[in-house]
Amino acid sequence: MQKRELGKSGLQVSAIGLGCMGLSYGYGPATAIPEAIALVRRAFERGVTFFDTAEAYGPYQNEALLGEALAPFRSKVVIATKFGFNFDANGGQSGMNSRPEQIRAVADQALKRLKTDVIDLFYQHRVDPDVPIEDVAGTVKALIAEGKVRHFGLSEAGAQTIRRAHAIQPVAALQSEYSLWWREPEQEILPVLEELGIGFVPFSPLGKGFLTGAISETTTFDSKDFRNIVPRFSQEARKANQALVDLLADIAAHKKATAAQVALAWLLAQKPWIVPIPGTTKLHRLEENIQAAEIELTAEDLGSIENALATIKVEGDRYPAHLQARVNR
Repeated sequence: MQKRELGKSGLQVSAIGLGCMGLSYGYGPATAIPEAIALVRRAFERGVTFFDTAEAYGPYQNEALLGEALAPFRSKVVIATKFGFNFDANGGQSGMNSRPEQIRAVADQALKRLKTDVIDLFYQHRVDPDVPIEDVAGTVKALIAEGKVRHFGLSEAGAQTIRRAHAIQPVAALQSEYSLWWREPEQEILPVLEELGIGFVPFSPLGKGFLTGAISETTTFDSKDFRNIVPRFSQEARKANQALVDLLADIAAHKKATAAQVALAWLLAQKPWIVPIPGTTKLHRLEENIQAAEIELTAEDLGSIENALATIKVEGDRYPAHLQARVNR
């Protein structure tokens, strides 16, 4: 697979990474560990060198899974993980916490779970309104100086927060939601990233599965699937948003591709420093996503998509109100 550099950081990764959250958390029961390890290792065999996890996924289980899966070829991959939350006794998130001592503790624990001596990319998972971003960036800067971390990242951070952090410690990458059905980053975020030389790692590049065409208004989700509380996944919203999936299916048919592949190829075509991280628990979906890196959308293709999207209004908020409050804008 072709490689991309995240901004001007010098961090080279595969053009498509693997978001590992869903193997342990978020979309229903966790994948059996042997199957999850096999999927991660298959991704590496197919050229994926960029793997994304977080202490919050499980919590802790996903980091441990990734550490075991990637141990045989640790030096050949880039591992990204995240800090920024407290957890209660039941493993639920109990508020944000990016205090310097917490960041240090999370780093030390993550290193053990990941079976490594350095974290390639350490993101603040969400901006903590109670801790100045300068203190966060300064703490990660110190961890980089100590050799525990290689690069600093932010997630769902606003333009001014990015600038303030970058002034203390260069930000290698921003990870935020971006896809054909969530294009808000184009307004302020992408111009700032381009100006500062910061890479962009879109999560949910397939709209949490919706853009694949595998979800309809009649789909039911597992009781543990967080999409049950997402307004954009209400039955009414899914019905209204089907027009976007139909558009993708039409374009995909002309390109002899799938809707998911077109959605990923569209992201790759936006900027050379964008690296999406689709997640999956299925080997055939992994292969499908990886093959998207081989699809080239022409200027005519991109223009057709843009014109068609202008006629479609996506319905439903991307987060329920209590989670939207955590997004720094």
